[in-house]
Amino acid sequence: MASRLKIEYEKNIRKKLKSQFKFKSIMEVPKLEKIVLNVGIGEAHSNPNLLKAAIEELRAITGQHAVKTTARKSIANFKLREGFDVGCRVTLRGDRMYEFLDRLINIALPRVRDFRGLSPKSFDNFGSYNFSVMEQIMFPEINFDKVEKIHGFNITIAISAKNKEHSRALLDEFKMPFRS
Repeated sequence: MASRLKIEYEKNIRKKLKSQFKFKSIMEVPKLEKIVLNVGIGEAHSNPNLLKAAIEELRAITGQHAVKTTARKSIANFKLREGFDVGCRVTLRGDRMYEFLDRLINIALPRVRDFRGLSPKSFDNFGSYNFSVMEQIMFPEINFDKVEKIHGFNITIAISAKNKEHSRALLDEFKMPFRS
């Protein structure tokens, strides 16, 4: 069964964006390509339980197993060596991507304390949107009593758009809570 946001995109949003930007083909309309969640845990090499907990939390949030990320080069000031585990990430595509975005917009972000909206300036030149959340406990799937350490993560929403304005219009149609 398709996600609620995906059905909304295919039925209404795509047609609206095509007429708004006067695209010649429906294939020019921006669409979501993937969502990447990335957790960096600095002391993962000295405390492997933190990394295991982060992987399990990402699995609970996304419904997909997380992949460990390793250091590409050594940095002496951080006591970091090449090949050390430094975090984990998950790449979501298809229905899981739409389900996650729906839960993020409608459930998780409204639970953030003193939330005033996401920055509308976080688009890169390729149309992708990047932002960070400070606590993983904003998701209802996370049991607060079993959390070993509060950590944040970065979320990247990759969009097949030619510029920032097209990406912003797509996320506005999905009701992404931007600051005014």
